[in-house]
Amino acid sequence: MSNPAPPEADRLVDSAVRRTAKRLIPFLLLMYVIAFLDRSNVGFAKEELEVSIGLSAAAYAFGAGLFFVGYAVFEVPSNLIMHKVGARWWMARIMVTWGLIATAFMFVQGETMFYVLRFLLGVAEAGFFPGVLLYLTYWFPESRRAFATGLFQMGLPLANIVGGPLSGGLLEMDGLAGLAGYQWLFMVEGLFAVVVGVVAVFVLTDRPEKARWMPAEEKAALADRLAADDAARGETGGHLGWGKALLNPRVLYFCLVCLCIQAAVYGLTFFLPTQVSAITGREVGFTVGLLTSIPWACALVTIAVVPRIVDRHRRHREVGAALLVLSGAGIAVSAVAGNAVLAIVALCVAAIGFVTCQPLFWTLPTRYLSGAALAAGFGLINGLGNLGGFIAPNIRVWAEETFDSTTAGLFVLGGIAVLGALLLLGTKLMSTAPQDETRPAAAAR
Repeated sequence: MSNPAPPEADRLVDSAVRRTAKRLIPFLLLMYVIAFLDRSNVGFAKEELEVSIGLSAAAYAFGAGLFFVGYAVFEVPSNLIMHKVGARWWMARIMVTWGLIATAFMFVQGETMFYVLRFLLGVAEAGFFPGVLLYLTYWFPESRRAFATGLFQMGLPLANIVGGPLSGGLLEMDGLAGLAGYQWLFMVEGLFAVVVGVVAVFVLTDRPEKARWMPAEEKAALADRLAADDAARGETGGHLGWGKALLNPRVLYFCLVCLCIQAAVYGLTFFLPTQVSAITGREVGFTVGLLTSIPWACALVTIAVVPRIVDRHRRHREVGAALLVLSGAGIAVSAVAGNAVLAIVALCVAAIGFVTCQPLFWTLPTRYLSGAALAAGFGLINGLGNLGGFIAPNIRVWAEETFDSTTAGLFVLGGIAVLGALLLLGTKLMSTAPQDETRPAAAAR
């Protein structure tokens, strides 16, 4: 016997979600690919910058991490502005300014200029990632949010799949038109962001009610479902003001979990090209770029499949923690692998873990916050969490120098990933935490 047809409201919501995914996700995905390319392409330029401007390993690690300081400082203000003025123009502004600054790296002359530009790049890009996460809450019900977030976060592995060969290939243009390879790298990838930022004004739509491309009955059904989700969040303290959300223990705890995840991501990402180069004995270029894309290709498959399955079973926390443990194990094994094949396999496991756990993690804050509080919360969680991108490269270099071992840093990063898994499991205690006493009585039953 065939299954009965779903209620009309459910059918309309499903149709609206599919329509929205087809309309918005591909462009948001493109934006994320470019964002990640422009923040992490210094990993490919590292060796050329060392030769051309005398950038030391410690200076590189410090400068690579400075991006996340500027990013953290301006995340919350940027997200609150986007919540007020809308995603369309604010996302365009973010992309154009970060693209111009990313392009300016082609003129870098020394350590000080490198530091300043990395900091400014973080300032310019601040609000993009949490802004998109907030934007998705305007369009996707909670029951479909991990699916939507997973599709968007496919940009991380895609950026590395495309970025590896692209960045390696641009480096091999060294000498063309009198420009060094790293100059071609920063110019092409930076200007691409500027172009896409201009196009964003014509592609993005702020809210469902402004979507001329969605039938009226679908808009109404989607609005009702989103309102029901918002009311449910009110039952768990979701009506906090944005200021109190910044001091809320739940939000601060999520910051710590996010920091552990991002430390694993960037501790590996910023050094992956040179690590693969050392494993294979090849210079950083097109071939190494192709090899670095393998772990990200594996992660792309899992992030496309796992969030959809976990949405059905509502086990975001547990599966996310298991994936982080997997990531920690992969990072550690890559440090001691006896041959290149085993090392690449271990890196694949690491990438699968820390990439696929992220859309599962980001569904958790939306269970407790809404409106301006969610905008501020997302900004703070992502901003402070991404300081892991500042801590990781520096702690990796510190561990290697302190223990006089090229593997010590990877063991530390693996341990941080496992710590993140334990903290993620600890979020389960939040479900029974006392509700916020400042919430209006009308919001409670």
